[in-house]
Amino acid sequence: MSTEPTYRLYIDGAWTDGDSDERIDVVNPATEQVIGRVPQATGGDVARAIRAARRAFDEGPWPAMPVRERASAMLRMADAMERRMPELVELSIAEAGSTRALAESIQIGVPIQHFRDMAERVMSAFAWERPVAPTAGPGISQGVLRREPFGVAALISAYNFPFFLSIMKLAPALAAGCTTVLKPAPTTPLESLVLGEIADEAGLPPGVLNVVTGDVEAGRELTTHPMVDLVSFTGSDTVGRLVYEQAARTIKKVVLELGGKSATIVCEDADLDKVLPEVLFGITVHAGQGCALHTRTLVHRSRHDELVEKIVGALGHVKVGDPALPGTMMGPLISRAQREKVENLIRVGEKEGARIAFGGGRPAGLDKGFFVEPTLFTGVDNAMAIAQTEFFGPVGTVIPFEDDADAVRIANDSPYGLAGSVWAADPARAYEIAKRVRTGSVSINGAGGISPHLAFGGYKKSGIGREWGEFGLDEYLQTKTVSWGAR
Repeated sequence: MSTEPTYRLYIDGAWTDGDSDERIDVVNPATEQVIGRVPQATGGDVARAIRAARRAFDEGPWPAMPVRERASAMLRMADAMERRMPELVELSIAEAGSTRALAESIQIGVPIQHFRDMAERVMSAFAWERPVAPTAGPGISQGVLRREPFGVAALISAYNFPFFLSIMKLAPALAAGCTTVLKPAPTTPLESLVLGEIADEAGLPPGVLNVVTGDVEAGRELTTHPMVDLVSFTGSDTVGRLVYEQAARTIKKVVLELGGKSATIVCEDADLDKVLPEVLFGITVHAGQGCALHTRTLVHRSRHDELVEKIVGALGHVKVGDPALPGTMMGPLISRAQREKVENLIRVGEKEGARIAFGGGRPAGLDKGFFVEPTLFTGVDNAMAIAQTEFFGPVGTVIPFEDDADAVRIANDSPYGLAGSVWAADPARAYEIAKRVRTGSVSINGAGGISPHLAFGGYKKSGIGREWGEFGLDEYLQTKTVSWGAR
């Protein structure tokens, strides 16, 4: 008899079984063992959650609650998250294949900080009403601009950073006064289900947060249901296009955070020893499963061979293995299917004529788990599929350029535009290059990091809208003009 825990749906403030007995196995990608089973929510289950969110918005206290009270509830949630952080870290390691260092920081620690920051921001610094100057016309009038919650928000997150991505959506949605239905990825649902328990502990009104688990049918119900006002989706551009099409039928607002193929531009006078950690990070962190990772390294031709030698030498010291074990630097891909996709693209690169300078296979001695060696391609032309397609795996490419204009041309020759960086001895020169790169964020000489005060989002096929900070909060707010006569 199975001993893996079985989970339920969280709808209208209560834990409930789904309409179907069908379950989704949650698999540890490092061991291939089932660590839990969650409901395969039907369209009817999701519709129940949507109706609960609709009632909570139209009839419940949350949208009209004084901002300080709403923020206080969120701060209680943040306190509960911090108390349960060790448990959340272990879940991130087990279901997402995250290394412990990554789980404690970006996977869990950073989003908790973001959640708390959002609550404090709306309580103290955000202008919910702003007076407008008198206007002229048939008569003189004056008034205010009000910021009001958008409505029922469907939040659909991806598998790579499940807690992080859920919080990046949930924090601004709750702060704005929206009610929500959260659907995590079917491969990594467990951390999001903990949020239902935290909502109970913090005293969130029923229906404000609903958590449903499932695959395509559950997602389609969220993107097409007429009671949903806004859809925020993180995932591939292929699925993002479907979300956009489905939501268009009922004219929903859509926020999309999609793929990336970001470029690091390394000028001829850059300090390669400082560049190296960023290049390694782009290839190896979370086994390359990150949309904003810099997977194309564009380097001035005069420094190409020197940089490649440094990268290859450093990759040889990356310890790949079970992320639960001390010393592991890179864990597995999320699933067998994702590993096959990455391995197929590696073979495509070889057929295109690119050269594997490091890796390209599976690590020796790891018979279980969805592992791939960190891999570096050289001899890459930017027109190749491996330079245009998002791997979502531990694969990087090095591409030479002739001058600054050539570097910008290559960086912009991509269907994506999410992130990037520029390295040059003169920051002013780097800034001029950064201004010409069509991407949502660019760092200069290693600056950056994750801040709740920055805007995150992309150009082109990398998405629509912004997340994080006040920019992310804006996505969940409507702007209303209320005016009256001056007499």
